Amino acid sequence: MLSFPGRARWAWPLLLCASLLWPLASRAQEAAAPGAASATAQDDADADVPRAPRETRTPAGARFEIDVQAPGEALRDFLLRHMEVQRYRELRSLEASELNRLLIQAPANVRELLATLGHFSPTVEVIPPPGLGEAVARNDDRTSGPASLGTITVRVDPGPVTQVASVSVSFVGDIATAPEAQAQRADIQREAGLIAGLPFSQADWDRAKTAALRRLIAQRYPLGRMQNSLADIDSQAHQARLYIELDSGKPMRMGEVVVQGAERYDAVTAERLVRLSGLTPGSDYDLEKLQDAQRRIAESGYYDSVFVYAETSTDGQTLPVMVQLRESKRQKVVIGIGGSTDNGARLSLEHTHNSVPGIGWRAVSKLQLERDDQLASTDWSSIPNDDGWRKIAGAQLARQLDDFTTTSSQRLRAGQTQLGVEYDRSFYLQYDRAHVRSSLLSAAAQEEAKSAISANYAWTRRRFDDMVFPNRGYGLAVELGVGYTLGGTRLPFARTHARWLTYWPLGAIARAADPVPGQPRDVTTPSRRTQLGRLALRVEGGAVLARESAPIPDTQLFITGGDNTVRGYGLRDIGVPRADGTIGPGRYKGVVSLEWQRPIFNADQRSNWENVLFIDGGAIANKAGDLKPVWGVGTGIRYNSPVGPLQLDLAYGLEVRRFRIHLNVGFTF
Repeated sequence: MLSFPGRARWAWPLLLCASLLWPLASRAQEAAAPGAASATAQDDADADVPRAPRETRTPAGARFEIDVQAPGEALRDFLLRHMEVQRYRELRSLEASELNRLLIQAPANVRELLATLGHFSPTVEVIPPPGLGEAVARNDDRTSGPASLGTITVRVDPGPVTQVASVSVSFVGDIATAPEAQAQRADIQREAGLIAGLPFSQADWDRAKTAALRRLIAQRYPLGRMQNSLADIDSQAHQARLYIELDSGKPMRMGEVVVQGAERYDAVTAERLVRLSGLTPGSDYDLEKLQDAQRRIAESGYYDSVFVYAETSTDGQTLPVMVQLRESKRQKVVIGIGGSTDNGARLSLEHTHNSVPGIGWRAVSKLQLERDDQLASTDWSSIPNDDGWRKIAGAQLARQLDDFTTTSSQRLRAGQTQLGVEYDRSFYLQYDRAHVRSSLLSAAAQEEAKSAISANYAWTRRRFDDMVFPNRGYGLAVELGVGYTLGGTRLPFARTHARWLTYWPLGAIARAADPVPGQPRDVTTPSRRTQLGRLALRVEGGAVLARESAPIPDTQLFITGGDNTVRGYGLRDIGVPRADGTIGPGRYKGVVSLEWQRPIFNADQRSNWENVLFIDGGAIANKAGDLKPVWGVGTGIRYNSPVGPLQLDLAYGLEVRRFRIHLNVGFTF
């Protein structure tokens, strides 16, 4: 018996298998050799014979053309785009007989299309291609493709357009008799009636029905529906009488708030913000308030995403308010890089702590470095209570450089603030200290630091249609304060400051814009002929009332000039001359600005690119009778970017007689 030591013991099975398989492999190779030789010889022989080229298909072309003869390019394009026969132009297998069948149906199809535009008595003539009855579709010709069947001629006289004589809206359900729904009924009827007197179009009719239903379900009746609609067309008188019937169903009321996704922060915060938007248990369903609640929660800073809606799948008349949240992290650091024409490059560092240990307040601390200004601040706020009030506390250190003057200031603030449904209010105590140093004066001639303490009230109302790109509306902010100066001379003073900004859209709703065939008109905006953009008027004023000898800190006084105030002048260039020749703040302020914002492209609607013409004026003085405004005029370009308006202005200061470029980003009030 043989034995194999180590690895050799596994060799003998391999040798045995190889000896058995070797004869089979040899036979297979011999059998394959003749065939392989024959194939090689055949390939050599075929190499001398030229190969026939492969058959290629020509790209599919139009089997026929369509020539629409109708008044107006827009009408021709509309018919060419929507005619039923148009869908078969690229069909390679289309035969003449099938095209004949399509042309028989074409006049009826064209009349249906014209009816959607208000033409109910048109004359339509469809002329087939010459010799169509003898044409043959050569589908077997794969080299040249099917032959063209010719050109179809469509002659159209649309006839008179039908006018909308009246729009009637009737109601079924609770809304028909409920006294509290009277205003809602009137709004629905008014908006639906905007198309009365206009040429009838199916697109306008569909838009009117959709708008009526949308306004119905936006308030009180989220389960409302369109029960019936009818367009009664009088083709002889060329008039259309339109009827809409809305079924409101039962009125729905808001129920309890259900918060989902609250883990890091107390769900009570979101519940309170919902109720502060007016969605209290038992209140009427209101889509606008739901959207306002969503905005408030998102702006609180505690959440990365928010979705607020009413759960309408319930059987009762009370709808739970569902709040779905995705929370922000407890702490966040943001580094920002920017710049402005006033202060040059800007570097900022911001830290947010959404729940300070021990007290649960939210703290936002910021460090900002610019060419002429440096700022360090921290602002703390508590969770809002049931009335929307939250406690606030803050501190600020600032340093401003103006030519040869450096102003160092400190500020402390503590109080309460409320973000209401329509108004924002604040009460707070404030301590100010400011020290002004001039490099032109000796150390002995420098002024001492001035400080004061004051009690203040601030009130703001914003009624803009859009807080990013406003087109109409207004904003008003008023600040009132009384206080005492501190230090060697203690005297009382009062301070007031007010800002007003309003937007007026230009043009009139004399008629709707010229319609695009097949598309609804926006009957709520001016026509293309009268769309001239909007006017923006900004007025600002302030006064500090005190004895002439009262040492008011500079941070409580007023100064102006720059990108956001009076263009054509540098930052803080408009003020009261100091003894050393530099410019300082004064006790009275007046600023006015009128701006015309008009679209550059798509003049019939608001476009991303706009041109701006403006005139700004501002004055600062220590006495009201000494206010003498200086003026700046100019023009600019605004781009409405996703983050807000980006504006580049070229302004001319009439007082200094020089041009200045201003760059401004975003809309704030």
